[in-house]
Amino acid sequence: MRRHEGDIMKTALILFNLGGPDQPSAVAPFLVNLFRDPAIISLPNPLRWLVAKLIAGRRAPVARSIYERIGGGSPLLGNTQAQALALEAALGPDFKSFIVMRYWHPMSEEQSRAVQAWAPDRILLVPLYPQFSSTTTGSSVTDWRRAARSIGLDVPTKLLCCYPQDEGFVEAVAGLVQQALAEQGVAGMPGKPPRVLFTAHGLPKKTVKAGDPYQWQVERTVVAVVDRLAIDGLDWSICYQSRVGPLEWIGPSTGREIERAGREGISLILVPIAFVSEHSETLVELDIEYRELAHHAGVPGFHRVPTVSTVPAFIDGLTRQIRRLQAGDEPLCSGEAGRICPTSFRRCPWKGA
Repeated sequence: MRRHEGDIMKTALILFNLGGPDQPSAVAPFLVNLFRDPAIISLPNPLRWLVAKLIAGRRAPVARSIYERIGGGSPLLGNTQAQALALEAALGPDFKSFIVMRYWHPMSEEQSRAVQAWAPDRILLVPLYPQFSSTTTGSSVTDWRRAARSIGLDVPTKLLCCYPQDEGFVEAVAGLVQQALAEQGVAGMPGKPPRVLFTAHGLPKKTVKAGDPYQWQVERTVVAVVDRLAIDGLDWSICYQSRVGPLEWIGPSTGREIERAGREGISLILVPIAFVSEHSETLVELDIEYRELAHHAGVPGFHRVPTVSTVPAFIDGLTRQIRRLQAGDEPLCSGEAGRICPTSFRRCPWKGA
């Protein structure tokens, strides 16, 4: 259909996120969806499906107990809906957001049909993962394209692959850290200011060795935030959480960094640097489990910084990225226009760039 001058160009904004079970009965199928993803377990089917069922069966009771601590289900969808509304308000009436979760509803199959029914003129794929990984953004994009092809959804599509140093994202995180540093009760032992501990979800080392740029991008984000803080002598460190299974994961682990702070008598300000929404890994793992670990390890003070969520600086920054993606000529865009990853990272979506 031809558009005439002055007509609104309808833009579907696809917001990718992990997803989470919305009730106890959803925990097991959510875990099956997670572990049958070839980006997570690289086995051929039907073996991968059988392994996923086995792992999910073993982990479901523990996972259900985790979600019981935050009301029985994940708050991630509600958090993402708030971000979607904020972006729509900033972008205007020619944009409509469609949330696509990877492992629980709403997923690619149902949302691709919703997008098709809305009949957009273009589609913009926007991950709510600032740092690219083949296991998050890469997996979500692959699944979306599969679903779109299966129903014949053929609309010009562009991808914002990552934005690890986006000015708005960095400003939002730095502002939350500054607020935490200014609060009372975070001071450590005399002469020992608190340590800012930037924590991100971990990855198996074999994934990074295979060319995944996630860890490299996380480090870029942290350096950008530290530079933005511009505090002389700031004590800071990067660590990784949520290790699962027997494989060797990237480190240092968040738990070990908390124990080290306890031995040194240093208070901690814990900063989730790869999550932009609250969910089980912030509300349970960081707020409850790691707080308990800090107490037992003798950490004199423990403060967890919230995720950026709908902080205006973050929404403004993401809005600028979306506008730039919309206006560009290329189907792929990073937070800095072209490829930002060194060519050694073979899993960067900028193939051959």
